[in-house]
Amino acid sequence: MTIPSFAGLELLDTPVLICDADAALRFVNPACENLLALGSRELLRHALPDLFQPCPELLQALATALGQGASYIEHDLELKPLHNDAALHVMLSITPIDVEGCQALIELRPLDQQLKIANEERSLMQHQANRELIRNLAHEIKNPLGGIRGAAQLLEHELADRPELKEYTEVITEEALRLQTLVDRLLAPHRSHNRGPINIHEVLERVRSIALAQHPQGLAVVRDYDTSLPLLSADKEQLIQVVLNIVNNAVQALRGQGRITLRTRVARQITLARKRHQLALKLQIIDDGPGIPDDIRDHIFYPLVTGRAEGTGLGLTLAQAFVHQHGGSIEFDSRPGQTCFTVLLPFGDAAG
Repeated sequence: MTIPSFAGLELLDTPVLICDADAALRFVNPACENLLALGSRELLRHALPDLFQPCPELLQALATALGQGASYIEHDLELKPLHNDAALHVMLSITPIDVEGCQALIELRPLDQQLKIANEERSLMQHQANRELIRNLAHEIKNPLGGIRGAAQLLEHELADRPELKEYTEVITEEALRLQTLVDRLLAPHRSHNRGPINIHEVLERVRSIALAQHPQGLAVVRDYDTSLPLLSADKEQLIQVVLNIVNNAVQALRGQGRITLRTRVARQITLARKRHQLALKLQIIDDGPGIPDDIRDHIFYPLVTGRAEGTGLGLTLAQAFVHQHGGSIEFDSRPGQTCFTVLLPFGDAAG
């Protein structure tokens, strides 16, 4: 069977499928591959109804469109892919066509797509505002810290004949040093980074080794890699820090006892930081812990926000800063028993 070419449809953001009169798939575009988390070769082996759990509304919509020879729209349809746990809420549009045996063009517009775009725009604006706030605050703190440390050292010298007071000057010096380290971490994202070609799986293996070395008993770190991924142009140390910060949070939530999955996939025809990319890395870090507390979910990437008394609240802030510097995005989905952080990074082939 000859598969028709619909080159123009491959560039669309909207997931599109084309089927024949028997509902056998003849074409899917990259956006549809992303939506259904399957490659085109696998999808084209199926008929349309076989991709989802039984959905009478889908079959009725197809029959109506083909029977009446007119477009049919279902504004809110829930589809449950057989190869994906997450239900899809879409606006379904079916248009009859007659091209080389193809009978129906089907569009699946995710209802959360516009919300996701708006959230990404808001996240970028929030990140920029946070960056300016942190930089200004860090500089304001950094200048007096040097004076405090210097004064403490002079005071310690003046009190050399009173050793019982030395511990007080040591506390001042140590706390000033701790604040200096914190300020350096706050300023770290604004420093230049060194990019080069890297294999993302080398990054993941480094982080995996660190996590298992720190928690050799009770922690499982599972690999789920797509080893065919191309190299990234990125700062290796920054990406290690991104993954390490997220994994450390997961380990702490699990209390060192549980399962973390490191998953890599390719995402096609995706928009990141207002640029269109043919290919992007989709990196997911999944744990089976208790989930992120409801009271911090809406501002989890804000600086100094943490769910742990001993936490600094900088890990995810730095991770987000590094990801944005690479033109990517970071988001999460969390419920009791599963938290998934998804990092999207372009491979560098902006489509304009």
